[in-house]
Amino acid sequence: MKMTTPIRDFVLSYAEKSPLRLHMPGHKGASLLGFEECDITEVAGADSLYEAVGIIRESEENASLLFGCPTYYSTEGSSQCIRAMLYLVMLHAKEQGVGRPLILAGRNAHKTFLSAVGLLDLDVEWLYPEYEHGYLDCPVSPLGLTDALARLEAEGRLPSAVYLTSPDYLGNMVDIERLSAVCHGFGVLLVVDNAHGAYLKFLSPSLHPMDLGADLCCDSAHKTLPVLTGGAYLHIGAHLPMELKSQAKQALALFGSTSPSYLILQSLDAVNPLLASQDYASSLTETVKRVEACRIKLCEHGLHSPANDEPLKLTLYPHHHGYTGIEVAQVLREHGIECEFADPDHVVLMFTPAITEGDMERLTEVLLSLPRRAPLLLCPPPLVPPERVMSVREALLSPSEVLPVSQCVGRIAAAATVGCPPAVPIAVSGERINESMAECFAYYGITHCAVVK
Repeated sequence: MKMTTPIRDFVLSYAEKSPLRLHMPGHKGASLLGFEECDITEVAGADSLYEAVGIIRESEENASLLFGCPTYYSTEGSSQCIRAMLYLVMLHAKEQGVGRPLILAGRNAHKTFLSAVGLLDLDVEWLYPEYEHGYLDCPVSPLGLTDALARLEAEGRLPSAVYLTSPDYLGNMVDIERLSAVCHGFGVLLVVDNAHGAYLKFLSPSLHPMDLGADLCCDSAHKTLPVLTGGAYLHIGAHLPMELKSQAKQALALFGSTSPSYLILQSLDAVNPLLASQDYASSLTETVKRVEACRIKLCEHGLHSPANDEPLKLTLYPHHHGYTGIEVAQVLREHGIECEFADPDHVVLMFTPAITEGDMERLTEVLLSLPRRAPLLLCPPPLVPPERVMSVREALLSPSEVLPVSQCVGRIAAAATVGCPPAVPIAVSGERINESMAECFAYYGITHCAVVK
């Protein structure tokens, strides 16, 4: 598949002409960091992201060919796309005469989901893990989803959409194909936060949610593809009503800056030919093999790392080896290796074809050098479902104060309290903080919470 790079070509041509730049940005193309000449604004011929009719439209059409569905660029990550997706769900619900839309969502949703729910004044019903799990994952089975939707339908509260995060931060994936069939059987949209899984499209076979039946989906291109931070995609399903497809750009514009980064747009544009090449598919396959070989070696050494559904993420559970995740991350750091995330229970390592065979050997050598110690018996406290006192919107927009966790039990959470970088809420805005939540905060090193005054 031959791909053009219209955005990148335009910028290079513009820079070569060395025009007098009496327009934004303020650096005027003069080099301070080394890339300024390629950083432009919407000058004549550069098109406009949210009213694209020229080179940006052409580039997005290239991306749409790659992903097999209408695909639009975001320069503000999946966060912008999540808000846009929920706005489209709201429009769809209003078309159907629904006053205040209800979203049935996996409890491990990113905090951006909550801000969007608050801004749009949506209602949320949570799907909790079907068996004991930490707060970062939320396995949902087709049977469990069927039961939840049937219960809500019987109550006269059938949701407008189901919202799931897959892959999650630890590399777990839900069965999108069967879950989408359940949703569509009830006439409900399936919305997927696929922020960690843009590359899934280019595996053979594809594991991308849009190929498995999702109606709306976002990818953080920068997380797993060679794209600058902030580059993301909004995907629109083939079976979505036409009026929603036509609103996609408006939805993105509603939550996006009027000054989208042209550096990020060039990055999204320039990656299209790479993704279309057989070389990329081959290197992806080889990387998957290397990650699995590394995982097997670590397991043989006693460093527990179960097979992930997501093949380019390696999640270590080092308690069996006598370490916390934070301790392992520190050892890696001392050897010049920085992990994606570590907490008391996990170390998360993310791979792409940019990681060489030598890099993998270096990582493996460091981890295999860890001497085995007595197993740790740590485990996160079970999270007891809390009482909801306010809507997310009411809590987010109420006056709040930040207090030590010890003073927050019984109070109502204002801003979502999360352990970063996963940004998955333990306490959701509008919920009363209980003793179970306080124990979770302490376990994950969270010392203060924002509560409603």
